[in-house]
Amino acid sequence: MMSGDAMDGPDGPLASPFAPPVKRSVTIAGHQTAISLEPIFWDALRDHAQRESLPLNALIARIDLARMGASDPPNLASAIRCWLFARAICDKDNNYSQ
Repeated sequence: MMSGDAMDGPDGPLASPFAPPVKRSVTIAGHQTAISLEPIFWDALRDHAQRESLPLNALIARIDLARMGASDPPNLASAIRCWLFARAICDKDNNYSQ
């Protein structure tokens, strides 16, 4: 079994959710930074960016700004995972109420 990015890798969108993190460079507020996320989170992040008609960097910048408002801000990768999980819960709740 080959590992890698679920979108770009040989396993396609149904790749294992247990693939190792993939490091990507992003630009936030004019500064380059690297973020390591598992492919399943990169895929979810791209999906949310598309749904909101935002470039991926813009969505990450929004999440970054929100995390900085926390009393004890987590690192950016953790904030992204938490943000995505919270959105998944909200989406699930909205689907049940319809």
